[in-house]
Amino acid sequence: MSSFQRAREALGNRLREMRLDAHLTGRALSSETGFAPPKISKIESGRQTPSDRDIEQWAAACGQSGVVPELKATLRSLEQQYVEFRRMSRTGLPARQRTIGDIEASTETVRNFEPCFVPGLLQTAEYARFRFIEGDAGDTERGVPTSEAEVDEAIAARMDRARALHRGDTKFHFVMTEAVLKYRVCPPDVMAGQLGYLISMTTVPTIHVGIVPFSADMAVGPLHGFYLYDSTLVLVELFTAVLNVSQPGEIGAYERVFGHLADAAVYGAEARSLLADALDRQQVG
Repeated sequence: MSSFQRAREALGNRLREMRLDAHLTGRALSSETGFAPPKISKIESGRQTPSDRDIEQWAAACGQSGVVPELKATLRSLEQQYVEFRRMSRTGLPARQRTIGDIEASTETVRNFEPCFVPGLLQTAEYARFRFIEGDAGDTERGVPTSEAEVDEAIAARMDRARALHRGDTKFHFVMTEAVLKYRVCPPDVMAGQLGYLISMTTVPTIHVGIVPFSADMAVGPLHGFYLYDSTLVLVELFTAVLNVSQPGEIGAYERVFGHLADAAVYGAEARSLLADALDRQQVG
């Protein structure tokens, strides 16, 4: 269970205790607030996140309006752990890239695992364009695609972030699966250019680039990609949201998972051999 879900369940339990302390049944609370009974059940069980207004009405019905600021503070902390892409899109793709760049600038060691796509900082501009456009395809909140100018600005911000790979101020360790080299997520010519670029990046002395071969013995399965920033933050990109993990126990679990995946990866000449084979197949295809 994620720290986000644990926090949501804890908030739900607190609201349930308030209702019970006020000697209110779920039906009585529904009558007082106008909430549908299923909504009350979902909030108390941690299956739905309440809004500020929900908290205000709930507390008032239970005669505990004085705890509203505390409950809202808990809600703010909860929301920071789970950030919807729709809300992030309001600031635009370039702003998102700059925000991540700020995090990287204050981090000593960045570890990144990817099961499907080339790690962002190792992407060519052409490959990145397809990733940004794909990510925007499901954006129904704004109702229109991201403009070409915004994509161009986001790519420029991504390339600016990538300068850190050569400075040596921050240590970068990238691990990806061999599947990343073979999934058809962009046109063949774009993928060929990307594979060639990855070959060159395996020789950069300031970073580590590993590939987990299909033949590797896996201690853990490559369920999803994630970024580890030192031992303080994990970012997990889902289809509809970014999950921010800051609970020490969970960060430790991600560190152990990354360690297993890194141990299964090959580096240097072996990694270049896999990349060269994938490039040959791309060019033949």
